[in-house]
Amino acid sequence: MKRLYSATVNTLRGFAYGIRHEAALREEAIVLALALPLGLAVAPSPAWYVAMIGTLFVVLAVELLNTAVEKLADHVTREQLPAIRRIKDFGSAAVFCALCPAGLVWLTAIAVRLGLL
Repeated sequence: MKRLYSATVNTLRGFAYGIRHEAALREEAIVLALALPLGLAVAPSPAWYVAMIGTLFVVLAVELLNTAVEKLADHVTREQLPAIRRIKDFGSAAVFCALCPAGLVWLTAIAVRLGLL
């Protein structure tokens, strides 16, 4: 039980720090907060809602990992090294790869709801 409590505290601390100090995390958290009720109106079925919200949680998770990599890279060196730049670019590309299916799922759900598919 103590480990679960500690893990929960660490998780909440990570969310709080990220949302306070990282614009991208803050924006994605706002999108998720808005999407929770909006998705109920847009989703054609409960399974669609789970997929729609689930993809946004995946985006948030990848953004958190990207932020962690960037913070670690900055901690290691503040120099503008090509290797560090590539590492940060990989993280950015990972976020893009998470955003694409999220956008596709939401657009498809809207199209299904509107009877276009």
